[in-house]
Amino acid sequence: MNGRRQTGPVEGDRYRTLMSGFPTGVAVVTGIDGLGEPRGATCSALCSVTMVPPTVLVCLTAGSSTLAAVRERGWFALNLLHAGARSAAEVFSSPVDDRFARVHWKRLGTEGLPWLAHDAFAVAECRVSELTTVSTHTVVFGEVMDAELADEPPQPLLYGLRRFAAWPGEA
Repeated sequence: MNGRRQTGPVEGDRYRTLMSGFPTGVAVVTGIDGLGEPRGATCSALCSVTMVPPTVLVCLTAGSSTLAAVRERGWFALNLLHAGARSAAEVFSSPVDDRFARVHWKRLGTEGLPWLAHDAFAVAECRVSELTTVSTHTVVFGEVMDAELADEPPQPLLYGLRRFAAWPGEA
C-alpha cells in the first residue's frame, strides 16, 4: 500500500485486477422467457442475504435475455456448479445463441426452471422479491422457495485471478 488516496473512481482495469483477487463460486442463473424458452447466464456475483426468509442475490447484466426472462416470469433457478463444470460456465458466459443445446438440462419444479442436471451440485428455485439496477447490472433478490442438493457435494467451481479452479485441499 502506498498511502496515496485516489480522488476519483478507480479505472476499469485496476478495478478488475482488484476484484480478481477475491475468488468466488460460480453459478448459472436460469429462467424461462415469455415464449417458454430457457435463458441462462454465468454468474459469480451472488451471495446469501438473509436466512429468514431465505434470500439470495444475483447480479445480471442489464438488457440481457436472462434478466428479461427473470423479470417477466418473476422466478429464476440458481445452479451452483461443481469443479467439473467449467465448460458449462464458459458456454453460459459466451455469446452463442443456443446455450442450452450445449448442456444437459431438465425442467425443475412447478415453474419449469432450467436445471443443469450434470453440471450443478445444487439448484435453488427462487421467486424474485426485489430488483435494483446499478449502472450496467441489475441486482436480483430471490426468496429461495425450494432447493435440490447433492447427497455429498463435490468440489465447487471457483473463479479468481481471471481463471477457473477447484476448491483447494484442507487449510
